[in-house]
Amino acid sequence: MAKKALAVISFGTTYPEARRAIETLERRLAQAMPEHHFYRAFTSQMVIRKIEREEGIKIPNPAELMEQLRKEGYEEVVCQSLHVIPGIEYEKMCRQIEQAAGEMHVRIGKPMLYAHEDYMEVCRALLADMPTLQPDEAFVYMGHGTEHMVNAAYSQTENTFRYLGAERVYVGTVEGFPELDYICKRLEAHCVRKVWLAPFMIVAGDHAQNDLAGDEPDSWKSQLEAAGYETEICLRGLGEMEQIGAIFEAHCLNA
Repeated sequence: MAKKALAVISFGTTYPEARRAIETLERRLAQAMPEHHFYRAFTSQMVIRKIEREEGIKIPNPAELMEQLRKEGYEEVVCQSLHVIPGIEYEKMCRQIEQAAGEMHVRIGKPMLYAHEDYMEVCRALLADMPTLQPDEAFVYMGHGTEHMVNAAYSQTENTFRYLGAERVYVGTVEGFPELDYICKRLEAHCVRKVWLAPFMIVAGDHAQNDLAGDEPDSWKSQLEAAGYETEICLRGLGEMEQIGAIFEAHCLNA
């Protein structure tokens, strides 16, 4: 019988408490693939180095993990991405896996948002989990953003919310379009008084805790409050949600 491995691969986070979202998904995927031995890898070298320096834990990148699995005699490997979109980090992961896989038979599961139905499932799940908004309230998600052309996924997500009837649910990004100024124009156009803020990220790590919810003047929370809006923070990574876990599990099993 072939020796099989499951490699769950995420960007990673240096915040131990935020890592719970990754661990929740890892446990779910390991339980769904009991015939495979579980392994973890991160794609961010900065995160890998900082965890090793501060916690003494060495987490491999995808290439290092593939090399380890090849040496240990694995023949079949399923690699499940925990990325939100098929952007720069996802493509880097795929290249590293393909270059280091050798003779192993490797399959790669898609990230959270890939096919049209993924957007529908994600938005339905988030709407079901969202508080009931009053007429003068809006819900704003902060995504990471990217210079990759797949950055359009964030606008598609907002339009999917709108298609599902949620006119006051907006998606902005830290490092791409749409930015906070776009969000502010939407809030003004809909006469919003109170804004709920949440990360559109697998983990509530550095961007969520500082760029979104931090007390520094340049955080989204601080800027919105300075503009006269009341804010409320929902500081939870998407990976902690049952319905999001089900999407990643389906992608893994499809792989």
